[in-house]
Amino acid sequence: MPKPFVTALIDTYNHEAFIEKAITSVLEQNFPGADTEVLVVDDGSTDHTPELVRKFAPRVRVLNKVNGGQGSAFNVAIPEAKGVIVAFLDGDDWWAPGKLAAVAEAFARDTRIGLVGHGITEVYLDGRQRMEVLREMSRFRIDSVGGAKTFRMRKSFLGTSRMAYRTEILHRIGKVPEVLRFEADEYLFTLAGLFADVVILPTSFTYYRLHDSNLFQFTKGDSQSIRRKQAVLAALAQSLEQQFQLHTISPNIARVIVEAVKVEADVLRLTVDRGFPWETLSTELKIMRIFHSDVSTLQYLFSRARLLPAAILPSRTYYRWRRRLTESTYYTNFRRKHLPFPVQSHVDRQDNSAL
Repeated sequence: MPKPFVTALIDTYNHEAFIEKAITSVLEQNFPGADTEVLVVDDGSTDHTPELVRKFAPRVRVLNKVNGGQGSAFNVAIPEAKGVIVAFLDGDDWWAPGKLAAVAEAFARDTRIGLVGHGITEVYLDGRQRMEVLREMSRFRIDSVGGAKTFRMRKSFLGTSRMAYRTEILHRIGKVPEVLRFEADEYLFTLAGLFADVVILPTSFTYYRLHDSNLFQFTKGDSQSIRRKQAVLAALAQSLEQQFQLHTISPNIARVIVEAVKVEADVLRLTVDRGFPWETLSTELKIMRIFHSDVSTLQYLFSRARLLPAAILPSRTYYRWRRRLTESTYYTNFRRKHLPFPVQSHVDRQDNSAL
């Protein structure tokens, strides 16, 4: 099988502590260097990131821009990519060996495949790691309600450092709304699923850092960060709705996709704003229906019991109580021993003790 020419597109902003590992993980792939372009888009870093990236010249091509967020960075970089395939990597993550070879092989097998994702290994501040992969390879397209539901349950395997596209699909999608300072990846991989088949490989090829500066997976939980994420998710839902209408996608398919984004935004809104108890109950029941429909009876009953305080508490108070509960060592140990946090049946999860 001929190997396609691949652009590894790294987006970065103030990643001086991480960017060298990200770039090195690309350069050390067991994939022909002659078939690889490494393109770094620096979104206006104010730390030492630019000089660290320059150390890799001329093997790495750099695009510098004024800070504007992930959407604007993608809009600058994608038209510059020379590869037939574009594989994305955040500047604070890194790839496992074999990533590009596995992705390139998947694309080479079938021209109908337009997007390839894979498993992920989350890396915590304390050094712990947790790997999540599909139990078996998955292939689907968002051309039916069933396909939309499959996408909805597997989109966590399509985030920035996991997603690779045929360049023609990215060109068909066009510019990303620049209001998406993050979540631009979800905009891209959702629309890609309308235009081509999506394949998710049952192997982890990305190490994803969870740290204080991560705009999406914020760790501090402060109100400002939560409001920022909520606003971006709401903008994502609106942008997707507009695209679905433009491409005359069935309202039933669109509803399946957008509902999942809106419910995530609703939870964040209720976390920081004073909502009514019925809003909390409605939102939490939607989450259970969308993301946890296959949990055990015991897990189902426990989740319902945990919602009882939500029937009388203002939403912000309820979520504050639940956050304190989940931070409790006693609660965590109890859940781990007697009622482990639910994992979707199609997902295999391993912590660092097994890695």
